[in-house]
Amino acid sequence: MKKRYNRLHLLFDFSIKTLLTLMFLLSTVTTVPAQSKDSSAGKRDTANQGLLAGYNSKLEELEQQRLTDSVKRAQLETQINSLKTTDNLKKQELQARLDELNSKEANRLLQKKQQIDSLRKTAKGEPVIAFFNDTLFSIYSGIGSFSAKERADATSERIRNLANDYTFSTDSLNIQEIENTLGICYRDRTISSISENDALWDNTSKDSLAQMRLNIIRKAIRDYRDKTSFQTLAKEIGLALLCILVMALLIYVIVKFFRWLAAQIRSQEGKKLKGIRIRNYTLFDSQKQLSSFLMLNNFVKWVVILTAVYIALPILFGIFPSTEDLAGTLIGYILNPLKAIVRKVWNYLPNLVTIIVIYIIFRYVLKVLRFLKVEIATGKLRIPGFFPDWANPTFQIIRILTYAFMLIVIFPYLPGSDSPVFKGVSVFLGFLFTFGSAGSLSNVISGLVLTYMRLFKIGDRVKIGDVFGDVIEKSMLVTRVRTIKNEIISIPNSTVMSSHTINYSSDAPLKGLILHTTVTIGYDVPWKDMHQALIDAALRTEHVLHEPLPFVLQTGLEDFYVSYQINAYVRESNKQATIYSNLYQNIQDVCNERGIEIMSPHYRAGRDGNQTTIPEQYWKKENDVK
Repeated sequence: MKKRYNRLHLLFDFSIKTLLTLMFLLSTVTTVPAQSKDSSAGKRDTANQGLLAGYNSKLEELEQQRLTDSVKRAQLETQINSLKTTDNLKKQELQARLDELNSKEANRLLQKKQQIDSLRKTAKGEPVIAFFNDTLFSIYSGIGSFSAKERADATSERIRNLANDYTFSTDSLNIQEIENTLGICYRDRTISSISENDALWDNTSKDSLAQMRLNIIRKAIRDYRDKTSFQTLAKEIGLALLCILVMALLIYVIVKFFRWLAAQIRSQEGKKLKGIRIRNYTLFDSQKQLSSFLMLNNFVKWVVILTAVYIALPILFGIFPSTEDLAGTLIGYILNPLKAIVRKVWNYLPNLVTIIVIYIIFRYVLKVLRFLKVEIATGKLRIPGFFPDWANPTFQIIRILTYAFMLIVIFPYLPGSDSPVFKGVSVFLGFLFTFGSAGSLSNVISGLVLTYMRLFKIGDRVKIGDVFGDVIEKSMLVTRVRTIKNEIISIPNSTVMSSHTINYSSDAPLKGLILHTTVTIGYDVPWKDMHQALIDAALRTEHVLHEPLPFVLQTGLEDFYVSYQINAYVRESNKQATIYSNLYQNIQDVCNERGIEIMSPHYRAGRDGNQTTIPEQYWKKENDVK
């Protein structure tokens, strides 16, 4: 029991600290909206000043005219009253002038009303805010040197001061006439004044507007005192403590539940949690799978706890009138983004359907192109001048161009495509791609050119620059060659384009590849014997064709020897090293068999003539024959 009590105490203490921390953070965050409110209020005041600038200037002119007419009207009324009853003509003249002034006053009021009606839809009044950020009423026009905002701020401050005065009674508020305005007064203090312009803005009379605002102020002060009374505060504190206790118990239950769930997960190790295998590859063993589930369980636990706290905070803040706005703000942090997301997704649906239709159309176009590619590659469809091995690279180029065109068509329908940031990022990525892949683009273009030049294909024996071997791969960027020593050499396609290329395999299957080598023999050997010896040595060599027959070319008559070049046809161009090796062996054998010495002038100069260069086994046989 003591351990359980300690756990509850620690959990309760954790909940209180969490709440206090969140309340502090929220109070910090709410200062930003306050500043934004001030800035928005300043913007609104500037906008109102712009909207009401013309009206205020006209109002000043009308007010000056009203004052002048009021003086004249007072003078006329004095003169009429001072006239004797016998001065009817003079009285009629003065009365006519008085009627004219009254008519001008009526027209003045009509002009003001028309201007206010035209501004009422766009202009926004300055709010009178008393308690808990509640707006009591709005003021649209100023009086004398006081602007509408200054009047609203002063009225708000006076109402708040009344509520804090414990000797104040709402019944002591009354309406008094002050010059040309009506004032809502408390003792000798004016709380709010109502002018003719205020009545016109509210489309009512001054008396009705004064009575309505008096009732609003009385009710606001009564409600404020009721909500801030000791009895009400005691109830609110009790409800807040109850809310905290319930939340602490809820967190305790959540923690206990997820702890039980973690124990259940551990008990399944080796039973249901046996790991995840994909064929012969073990993606997760049982231990890793268990750790993953426990980590997921812990993550969900904290998500549920934070969600519960987040839901409880608006309820807690809603208990106190001073923090009631925070409840709506907290709920708005979730609801407003969700509403905005749902609204944007709903509005984007037509564009999404358009994108899907465009994608389906281009997908079927590519299917048709792929079918034609297969038909051409297999030789079923023949196009004059278009080789079957061009089918796949041509399809790849057309597919890239098709996707590029599809993206161009879809781009205007993408969300945020009109955003300057989106356009800027697109240009920046294009800039990086263009300048960062200049070398790669050169290789890609070279690869395309090589494809259509048909210099070689996979398996051909080639010589590119100084590299000699078999082509094993052709890609958009590089060509890979395996040398006769099993070395893999990658050559950039741009290097292939700038180098000379020898293809030994292109015509070998049909016309045969001519392998050749040169042998230097002294002048003492008849050239006919040497021709026949070289031809016989070539015919003995494996893979050398007998038809057409090998042939010999004399390529030089040097100072000490004659250069004989043996030429032989082969079809297996990839076996050149073996064929050459066998050919050299056979040339040595045939020459030795026929008593022909293969030697250089330098070797000859070092001899005394007593010893031949023919191996002993050959010249012994020659002496026996003789």
